[in-house]
Amino acid sequence: MSEAKSRGRAPVVSDADIRRVARMLLTSEGVDAVTLRAIARELGITAPALYRHYNSRDDLLERMRLDYCAELAAELADEIAPLPEDGAEQFFAICKGFRRWALAHTKEFTLVFASPGAGSAPMMRRFDEPFGRIFLAAAGRLLATYDVVTPPTDVIPEELREDLVQFQTELLTTLSESGQKFPAEKLDLGVTYLMIQIWARLYGHVTLEVFGNYPIPVSHPEVLFDAMLTDLGRNAGLIPG
Repeated sequence: MSEAKSRGRAPVVSDADIRRVARMLLTSEGVDAVTLRAIARELGITAPALYRHYNSRDDLLERMRLDYCAELAAELADEIAPLPEDGAEQFFAICKGFRRWALAHTKEFTLVFASPGAGSAPMMRRFDEPFGRIFLAAAGRLLATYDVVTPPTDVIPEELREDLVQFQTELLTTLSESGQKFPAEKLDLGVTYLMIQIWARLYGHVTLEVFGNYPIPVSHPEVLFDAMLTDLGRNAGLIPG
């Protein structure tokens, strides 16, 4: 027997091994179960051995978040690939695909969208990640091909304008750096206000459904979701009537 074997050399694990076990813990028990100690126990190694791959638990969770964002983006891209080059149709398909993914992957959704501190990337920088690019590309197609109805500047609450200007400036910088196709000249204050409102309603509805937090029992949540999208479409001039 070799000297290394007699000393019981610890098994060598790869980054893929670590992320496989981390995913298993997440999907079976939730984000709180994903700890370096639990992963090490599953792999038969000591927790310090994981520091060769990740600086901390937060570092690992951020890597997982990016993986799930990329997988969601790929799923949404497949969703719209066979559709006509129609900005509204593709946008609504993305919204519906986002809801379906969230309901089918509730623990992954929690990590990516509903866990404070689970990701270190500033929210604005996430627009340049695959999931963010899908939404921005859809918004760009809408602005390029539709006369989108946006709130006039004078109805936007004064208290919100500074925040919206900051969002507008950072979004333009992100678009410029990423080279995404987006009609930047149309990104006025009304458009930024509309984008925030649409995301708030979309995210809010999906989050309520994922966590079962509707204020009343809803027998057909998909009908409520479709009605919300129709309302958004009418208000933005994407759906007649």
